[in-house]
Amino acid sequence: MKHQKPKTKHQRNTKLQISKDASRRFWSLEFGVLLVFGVWCLVFALAGCSFAPKYERPTVETPPAYKELAPASADATNIWKMAVPNDAAIRGKWWEMFNNAELNALEDQVAVSNQNVVAAFANFLSARAIVKEAHAQLFPTLTTVPDVTRSRASVNTHGGGSSGGANSPSFTGTRYSLPLEASWEPDFWGKVRDTVKANAMEAEATAADLENTRLAAQAELAADYFQLRSQDSLSQLFADTVSAYRGSLELTKVRYNTGIASDEDVAQAETQLATAEANATNVEILRAQLEHAIAMLIGKPAARVSIRVEPLKEAPPPTPFGVPSQLLERRPDIAAAERRVAEANQRIGVAKAAFFPTITLSAQGGLQSVATENLVDWSSRFWSIGANLSETIFDAGLRRATVLQFRADYENTVAKYRQAVLTAFQQVEDDLSSLRILARQIQQQEVAVQSSQRYLDLANARYKLGIDSYLNVITAQAVYLNNRQTLVNLRSQQMVASVHLVQNVGGGWDASQLPSQKQLLSSKPQPSVK
Repeated sequence: MKHQKPKTKHQRNTKLQISKDASRRFWSLEFGVLLVFGVWCLVFALAGCSFAPKYERPTVETPPAYKELAPASADATNIWKMAVPNDAAIRGKWWEMFNNAELNALEDQVAVSNQNVVAAFANFLSARAIVKEAHAQLFPTLTTVPDVTRSRASVNTHGGGSSGGANSPSFTGTRYSLPLEASWEPDFWGKVRDTVKANAMEAEATAADLENTRLAAQAELAADYFQLRSQDSLSQLFADTVSAYRGSLELTKVRYNTGIASDEDVAQAETQLATAEANATNVEILRAQLEHAIAMLIGKPAARVSIRVEPLKEAPPPTPFGVPSQLLERRPDIAAAERRVAEANQRIGVAKAAFFPTITLSAQGGLQSVATENLVDWSSRFWSIGANLSETIFDAGLRRATVLQFRADYENTVAKYRQAVLTAFQQVEDDLSSLRILARQIQQQEVAVQSSQRYLDLANARYKLGIDSYLNVITAQAVYLNNRQTLVNLRSQQMVASVHLVQNVGGGWDASQLPSQKQLLSSKPQPSVK
C-alpha cells in the first residue's frame, strides 16, 4: 500500500474554507429561490381571484311621487303640499324645525345617554373589530418561543453489557433556544378578501342600525314630548271647566235658595263638577308616564327628570319629504338591509373558495446552543422552510350544499330589503294622509268648538231667564267640553304624525354617511356616540 503524506495545516484550513464557501453559496441559492417563490406567491395572492357574483343592488318598484300628496287646488288644508325636496332643511338636528328650546335640550341628551344608542354603538365597534380580524389573515403570522431546557439522560441508554453501570456518563446538560417561526396562507382564491368585504358590509349595516336606533329614540322622545304638552293642554282645559262648573253650581244654589231652581238642579250641578274634577285628576296619570318615558329615553332615572307644565302651542312645520326614490338613500333601516344583501352576495364567494386547495407556507429559524456564550455564534443557527397543500377529496356534497345555503341566504336578504322599501313607502304614505286629513279635521273641529260655545252661551242665558231647565245647560256644557277635548287630541295627533313623517323619511341622514372599508380599517381613534 502506498504511503500517503499527512496534510499540512494550511491544506486543512484551505479545504475548510472551501467547504464553508460552498455551504454559504448553497444557502444563498436556496434563500434566493425561496425568496423568489415567496414574492411570486405574494404577487399571485394580491392579484388573486374572487368567486363572489358581481353585486348589483336589487331592483324595487319606485313610484314617481307619493299618492297622498293632493294637488294644491284639490285640498286647501294640505299645508304639506308646500314642502319641497329640500334636504338641507332637516340636516343634522331635525327637531330644531319645531322651534322648541326645551325639546332641543332633551334631544341633545339622547345621542350620548340613551342606552339603546350606546348598545348599538358598541355593536358597531364590535363589527368594526371583526373587519380588522379578517383583514389580519392576509398577512403572515410571526411567532417566537424562547426556551431554556435543563435535562439529564439515563445512564442506561448508552449501550448494554459491561459498558453500562454506575461508571457511565450521566449526560446532564442545558440547551438554549431562540427560535423564530413564520407561517402564511396566501389568499389565492380570494377567500380572505371576500371575508373582509363581507365583514365590512356587515359593519356598514351595523352603522346604519346605529343611526336607525338613534333616529327612533329621537322621534319617540319628540312624540312623547308633544303628547305630554297635549296633556298639559287637557289639564288647562279641565281646570277651566272645573272653574266654570263651580260657578254654575254657585249660581244654581243661589237660585235654589230663592226658590227659582230645584234641588234636582243643584244635585246635577254637583255631579257635573265632581265628574270634571275626577277627569282633571285622571289626566295626571298619562302625563306622569310620559315624563317617565322621556327620562328613560335620555338615560336618566325618572326621579331626576321634571318637566314644567306648559300647554301645547306648536304647530307642525312643513316637512321636506322628498320623492320616493330618495328613501332608498335616506332611511337607515333600508341602508342596513341593502348592505346585508351585499354581504350575503360576498359570502357566496367565500363558500365557493372552499372548492380549491389551501396552500400554507412556513419557515422556522433561530439559534440553539448548549452554552450561552455560543448562542449568538453563526454556527448555532438552524432553519427550515416548507410548503403545505391541503385539498378535500371527498366531503359527500358538503361544500356544494354550503354554496346553496349562502345563495338562499342571499335571496332571503333580497326579499327583506324589498320588504323594508315597501314598508317605508307605506309609512310615509300613512303619515302624509294622516297630516292631510288631520289638517282638514282640525279646521272642522274648530268650527264645532265655536258652535258649541255659542250653544252653551244660549243655554246659560235661557236658564237664567227661567225659560229652560238646568238639564239643557248641562247638555251644552258637555258638548262644549267634548269638542274642546277632541280638538286638543287632534292637535296632539297632528304633532306626533309630523314627527313620524320626519322619522320615516330618514331624518337628516343619508347613506353617504356610512363608513367605507378603508375607514373601518383605519387605526384612528373612534368617534364618540354622537
